Amino acid sequence: MPDDVAAARAAAEEESAFSHPAVDPDTTAPYGDHPDQVIDFYAPRTEAGPGGPAPLVVVLHGGAWRAPYDRRHITPFADFLARHGFAVANVEYRRGGDSAGASEPVAGRWPDTFDDVAAALDALPGLVRQALPQADPRRTVLTGHSAGGHLALWAAARHVLPADAPWRTGGPALLRGVVALAPIADLAVADKLDVCGGAARQLLGGDETVFAERRAYADPALLLPTGIATTLVQGRADVDVPFAVADAYAEAAAKAGEVVGLTLLEDVGHFPLIDPAADACAVVVEEIAQLAW
Repeated sequence: MPDDVAAARAAAEEESAFSHPAVDPDTTAPYGDHPDQVIDFYAPRTEAGPGGPAPLVVVLHGGAWRAPYDRRHITPFADFLARHGFAVANVEYRRGGDSAGASEPVAGRWPDTFDDVAAALDALPGLVRQALPQADPRRTVLTGHSAGGHLALWAAARHVLPADAPWRTGGPALLRGVVALAPIADLAVADKLDVCGGAARQLLGGDETVFAERRAYADPALLLPTGIATTLVQGRADVDVPFAVADAYAEAAAKAGEVVGLTLLEDVGHFPLIDPAADACAVVVEEIAQLAW
């Protein structure tokens, strides 16, 4: 496909995904003192599956870990999940801010972004009991889009972090699985491809030495195997986070002896995966349901 045609389609897909009005949550709870340390909760709108308490879907939004892109843009997707019978927790976290002379905000805050995701997941069981009593935390699926897909894969791998990592847990998270949507799943490949304007390198702090040192603590492609069921959903026509990034993660998993599902959608770009108006979003819901139930 010619570059101008691909760019036009990508722009149209992004416009559609961002055309939906934000959906307010049923309740919001803090997991820390910073304004960005909050989780929005959506109660299930319908019953799904065999009945009983609803599975919980934890959502981590994308936006290249940059401050202008907060959780509000993914609330239509969270509501879409709730309308399909899931209880939903939409997590906010600290992202990169302005930098003098930069053309756009820096991606991520080290270590704050990782501190927040770890703290949110640790606090979630207690918060869910109060905010969503109709949810079943034993059937939790973690999902995330783009940069949020990276964070979802990372959060599921905390038990295999280096021993000195402050976020390391004593065992695997109690998850039914992870569904990562167009994830920035391999930071080295993303850096080589200059994904989202060098966001992967900015996330880890800049220069080559720091980037290499911190990858051991932050790159999902190095944190394998996890022993947790994982599916990647990727549009083959994605020009924002190319298929090569997800493919590199799947290959690294295979080399580590772990089977990772890879659902590759033809003629689909980056944003239809979280766009309730797109067929690809229904595919995402089905992938989540297969793990949740």
